[in-house]
This record gives sequence, structure tokens and C-alpha cells, in this order.
Amino acid sequence: MKEILERLMSGKISIERAEKEILSDFFATQSFASLDIYREERCGIPEIVFAENKPPDIFLDILKSYLERKDIILATRLKEDHYNVLNDLKDGYDLDERRRADAVIIKKRGYDVKESGRSVGIVTAGTSDIRVAEEAKCVLDITGVRSISCYDVGVAGIHRIIEPLRKMQMEKVRCIIVAAGMDGALPSVISGLVKCPVIGVPVSTGYGFGGNGLGALIGMLQSCSPGLAVVNIDAGVNAGAIASLIARGVEYE
Repeated sequence: MKEILERLMSGKISIERAEKEILSDFFATQSFASLDIYREERCGIPEIVFAENKPPDIFLDILKSYLERKDIILATRLKEDHYNVLNDLKDGYDLDERRRADAVIIKKRGYDVKESGRSVGIVTAGTSDIRVAEEAKCVLDITGVRSISCYDVGVAGIHRIIEPLRKMQMEKVRCIIVAAGMDGALPSVISGLVKCPVIGVPVSTGYGFGGNGLGALIGMLQSCSPGLAVVNIDAGVNAGAIASLIARGVEYE
């Protein structure tokens, strides 16, 4: 949109032409998707494509349509079939495959994310929680927020969290994302030790009743620590987006 308005102000296009170009982007539709082109300008987070349950060919077409108009896109919940079709994008684009997160970041070649100068901490209770944490990290990366990560420091060995928290506070993190399955206790513990907001992410790891993330979710929602907010089960993207907005603050023009 900025490029269209610049051409309008310089007299290169008419008001009617500018209106037509803007509306064509706002209503960029295909038979299988309605593309939200200006999400980043409106909400502060670049477009994120949820690959799960999308056929690989449609997934690829959606990516191509966005990349015709935007410089960067994140796709999450990829399966091997989704990764295989990315070969069609290797000319002209930089592909950063994040296999630990089942994700990929795609940028137009030569595009650099503007760094915010802000930091966010990312912690997991166990190694099984890393995929969700790495998904959150992807969102921070595409929005220019630095992440400081510490994994496998759950309450079964609570002494492990002391030094990482000290480092995060020295780095002045704006908030801390904590991903935990099982009983989901770690976010409450960390929230009781730091003065920045904590975002709890319940993870679907565990045994038997409640082991699908429900036990962790209920535990976090019933936290005694008032500095803890909670997203849905396995919702790494949501945690990353909220953390990024907290870190960068609201900028009104």
C-alpha cells in the first residue's frame, strides 16, 4: 500500500488507479482462499499460513499469491509433503526451514527483517515441549524480536531455571514464553520469580487423563501468580505474536 500511495503522491498514477490497486489487494481472492494482504500493516504481525490439512498444491499456491505482494511469510504445521513442494520457490526466495518447529520462513531474496532491539525469553519444561517453543520463536524472528532460549528446565529439577532467568533479566527481556506439558507448573513458578509478563503455553505432552495438554491448561489457568497469561494448547504462534507485540509496544502513526 505504501508503494501505491508514493506513486500517487508523485503523480505517477491517478486517484482512480490507486483506489483500484488498493482494492484489488484488499480483495485478493482465489477459489480456495481469501488473502488478507494487509494483516501486518493492520495488526503488526506478518501473514502466517497454517499448512495442516491443506493439500500441498493449494498450500504452494497460497504462498505464491502472498509472495507476489509481500516480502516475508511464515508457514506452520508443515508435513513432509509440504516441505517437498517448497522447491518451486527456491528461485528468488530464501527458504529458512525450521524442522524443529514444523515451520518455514520464506523471504524475498535481499529482504532483511527490521530489528526491534527488544528481547523475549523462551523456556520449556521438557525437551518434548521444544516444537511449540520453536514455533513461537519463528514469530519473534519474522518481527525482528531477539529471543533468548532455555530448554528442559522443568520443576522436576527447579534449580536449573535460576541461571537462565538471571541471564534473561540481565538482557531485559520484555516478557517470557514458557511452554510446558504434564502438570504445566513451570509458568506459575517463573511468574512468581520475575517482574515481566509470562505467557504460558500448555503442551500436549503427558500420560493418560489430561496428558493431551488439558491438565497443563487447567493448571495454568488456576495459577496463583497474577503475572501469568495463558494461550491455548500447543499455540506457539499465538504466544509468539503476543510476546512480539508486548516487546515492540504499540506504535501509532
